[in-house]
Amino acid sequence: MNGTTTTQRAVDARRAVSFFFVLLGTVSGAWAARIPAVKNDLHLGNGQLAYGLLALTTGLVVGMRFAGRLTDRLGSARVIAPAAVATCLAVIPPGYAPTLPLLVVSLFLYGLVNASLDVSMNAHGVEVERAHGRPLMSSFHGMYSVGGLIGAGVGGLFAWLGLGAGITLAATGLPLALASPWVARRLLPGAPPAGRPHRGTTRARWSGWIVLIGVVAFAGLVGEGAAVDWTAVYLFEDLGASQGVAAAGFAAFSIAMTVGRFAGDRLALLLGPVRLVRHSGLLAAAGLGAALLAGRVPVAVAGFALFGLGLAAIVPQVFSAAGNHDPARSGEAIAQVATIGYAGLVAGPAIIGGAAELVGLPAALGIPVLLAAFMAAAAAALRPAR
Repeated sequence: MNGTTTTQRAVDARRAVSFFFVLLGTVSGAWAARIPAVKNDLHLGNGQLAYGLLALTTGLVVGMRFAGRLTDRLGSARVIAPAAVATCLAVIPPGYAPTLPLLVVSLFLYGLVNASLDVSMNAHGVEVERAHGRPLMSSFHGMYSVGGLIGAGVGGLFAWLGLGAGITLAATGLPLALASPWVARRLLPGAPPAGRPHRGTTRARWSGWIVLIGVVAFAGLVGEGAAVDWTAVYLFEDLGASQGVAAAGFAAFSIAMTVGRFAGDRLALLLGPVRLVRHSGLLAAAGLGAALLAGRVPVAVAGFALFGLGLAAIVPQVFSAAGNHDPARSGEAIAQVATIGYAGLVAGPAIIGGAAELVGLPAALGIPVLLAAFMAAAAAALRPAR
């Protein structure tokens, strides 16, 4: 009976963690879909909007500095529910911000609480993996992708109905905020992990290993950012595709990445994290390389799909490795890796855009190809600790 109860608790916790990944994806997708409306309502130029988006990123980075220690001190289960509620509520004010300064402040606060949810739910995902005795992190990140599609769909529907950004974000965030405490009751017990740092202990140092796998995550997220910002541009401007076909390139990437994430856990169990990341990096490099070298739209679209399939499992495996390396400091390790990795989403498009000005977009997109090859070469760093 006790074994059955323990097994059911692990199953319930897996469903609960999946919910919070969907929640964060949905909120993020809804916000991303309504950025044009916020820009239009405040009459912002591209440069002014960039200040707001930079504030969001800054909030994430600052929040990561505290989220890991908070998670390790209190236990991930005790952080998730309040962080989820705060994230769902904090996404609403940017939709109603009447001026650029208030938009900047509200986005900074949204990023700050977003970081706490991101770190704590990934840390709890590692605990659920241990309870199940098999890889699950890739499917959790797949649920985030599903949430992103849901949020983008909600944002698009509200835009089609002519409703404002604030109403969209409130209609998305409030129900999820109300559901979060109820779902959080199904997480694993909330005691902090055994062997956690004592109150007076200094925070974990940045080890060379953490930096290395953080750079692997950075490389993967540069690739994701490049696909988001430059896939359609490459197909439209360099290969002469129509705008509709150009949009299909990113759609192929996104669908393949989502499928790859749901297949990633089974592949991690079959191959192990090192072989999975090595093969994934090579597949991503080959797919994007083919898209750039072939010069034909159908091949390029297929290449972008392979690129997404290759990238799909890499970042989840990095997060899982960070969380499992030292269970007493899993939150801080994940926060440190995420701080490095998420910089790729910010810096990647700018790096590629700057390189495109110098050598052209096809050559600039060779940067993610090289980074994918680097991830394959660095895969041994993800070997589980004995």
